[in-house]
Amino acid sequence: MGEVATGGLADEKAAPETVGVGRYVEMEQDGDANTVKSRLSGLLWHGGSAYDAWFSCASNQVAQVLLTLPYSFSQLGMLSGILFQLFYGLMGSWTAYLISILYVEYRTRKEREKADFRNHVIQWFEVLDGLLGRHWRNVGLAFNCTFLLFGSVIQLIACASNIYYINDKLDKRTWTYIFGACCATTVFIPSFHNYRIWSFLGLVMTTYTAWYLAIASLIHGQVDGVKHSGPTKMVLYFTGATNILYTFGGHAVTVEIMHAMWRPQKFKAIYLLATLYVLTLTLPSAASVYWAFGDALLTHSNALALLPRTAWRDAAVVLMLVHQFITFGFACTPLYFVWEKLIGLHDCRSLCKRAAARLPVVVPIWFLAIVFPFFGPINSAVGSLLVSFTVYIIPALAHMITFRSANARENAVEPPPRFVGRWTGTFIINAFVVAWVLVVGFGFGGWASMTNFIHQIDTFGLFTKCYQCPPPPPASLQFPSNITMPFNGTAGPAPAPSPAHFLHHHRHHSHGL
Repeated sequence: MGEVATGGLADEKAAPETVGVGRYVEMEQDGDANTVKSRLSGLLWHGGSAYDAWFSCASNQVAQVLLTLPYSFSQLGMLSGILFQLFYGLMGSWTAYLISILYVEYRTRKEREKADFRNHVIQWFEVLDGLLGRHWRNVGLAFNCTFLLFGSVIQLIACASNIYYINDKLDKRTWTYIFGACCATTVFIPSFHNYRIWSFLGLVMTTYTAWYLAIASLIHGQVDGVKHSGPTKMVLYFTGATNILYTFGGHAVTVEIMHAMWRPQKFKAIYLLATLYVLTLTLPSAASVYWAFGDALLTHSNALALLPRTAWRDAAVVLMLVHQFITFGFACTPLYFVWEKLIGLHDCRSLCKRAAARLPVVVPIWFLAIVFPFFGPINSAVGSLLVSFTVYIIPALAHMITFRSANARENAVEPPPRFVGRWTGTFIINAFVVAWVLVVGFGFGGWASMTNFIHQIDTFGLFTKCYQCPPPPPASLQFPSNITMPFNGTAGPAPAPSPAHFLHHHRHHSHGL
């Protein structure tokens, strides 16, 4: 199918007739490269450039978490919210860099042994296996797959939460059923090599939504009696912090994105550049919404719930729905690869066979989204328990252990740059990342996020039909449409009185007037 790369990482200047560095067989062997069909396919479908990788990283990083960051600001307070975004953005970029270095190291070693990746997508657990052994592979596989599973679950929950603000005739659980079926169509996208147009559109959609949140909040102004109490409780503080940890921990698919590149060596700075752009979206939007609504966000984890319904807001909802479909594919595609390898279909050329084989992966995701529909709190729980290890601790430890010997450091394909202090500076930074995330992210964050998550279960219950939906009017205010009341001094059906009018009239008559 041409979606996976070949070998040749060390030979960037290969002759024209040979397959170059990370070049896709399909693109090298296409004799009709100048036809309109081929050009259109290359423009929309076959992406492997550094720009494609940047769009994929940036698009995958923000997604639905953009809508929960104001909620995190209400838990953290304005200053802590801004500082944590900057801090975790930098830390996430560092560990993405580590993952890219380990990928290049692993692939170079394997290609020296004449390994052929023509029909095989390298994944993170395989990098750990090749560099550190099967025990690391098993740990990496368990954390990565579980994180990506719940990452996909979060996208389904977000879809249902967003569409409800346009059409509340169906409850959120029903919308989850519908969008689960829609997102299942991602089984037809072969790999990250084929996300060119999707990742571009996804980032455009997120950019619109972020600036809509910022501008709409500023135009709306502060609500009457607005309060900015945060932080007030340790549970809320560390829950908000782990949600931001999750925000900048979206590089569980880094290896797959790198493998889709024609020249993976160019990836090193891409994630940092993507993070810098993402910060231009997340900081203004979260700060503006929190400024306008303050503590009201503590009970509204989706920022769109507080903004008045307009055509601009509806457009933001629709665009985020499409983007969440794209992000669902980002999170699910590595799971599809693992499943294909497990059942022996990864090198199958038939797209239909692979799509059919992938469908069982969607079923547990669909089920879990219905069981735990807690938009917002689930981000923090996933961030503290899964992202902390998958994205931060394991890459830092793996880098330290891979290059612990002098021989490994001398023969490293990509030695650390001078501005971080070479190997000594890299070791110190890695040790700090492990200690900080283990204590603050996993320790305090795990305690806080699970406490909050259990509170949601106790409050709303599992399989809740409509999480954080406005409650229905009290039964005392609901009366048959044919009731006869003297609203206008005449008998007969009342012309659709409001509940407030009804209460006023009831009090008027109860006083004998």
